[in-house]
Amino acid sequence: MSNLFWLTYEQMERLKPFFPKSHGKPRVDDRRVLNRIIFINRSGLRWCDAPREYGPPKTLYNRWKRWSDMGVFARMMEGLASEGGEEKVVMIDATYLKAHRTASSLRAKKGGPSISAGA
Repeated sequence: MSNLFWLTYEQMERLKPFFPKSHGKPRVDDRRVLNRIIFINRSGLRWCDAPREYGPPKTLYNRWKRWSDMGVFARMMEGLASEGGEEKVVMIDATYLKAHRTASSLRAKKGGPSISAGA
């Protein structure tokens, strides 16, 4: 499959300090696991529907769950956002931000301030 997502080795080097230490048996390749987690989150697929090149779904889900519970992803985002000091600009790709089309009407029905296009 040519449309698989792969972090470069340079990008993985930047992320390496945020991974938990391996205790005992060596872990499955962190790069392959993280690439699948990103691929799943970007595409909205179920774990079992991602390409086999990323490895077994159960291993990847378990790693995602464990790392999420440990705060690994939050530390990655905070660490990457703080690199470069205060002058660094953080940009968000709006194609991955989604809001339900009725969100503004639901807020108004619950008594909260309504959101208007001109505000």
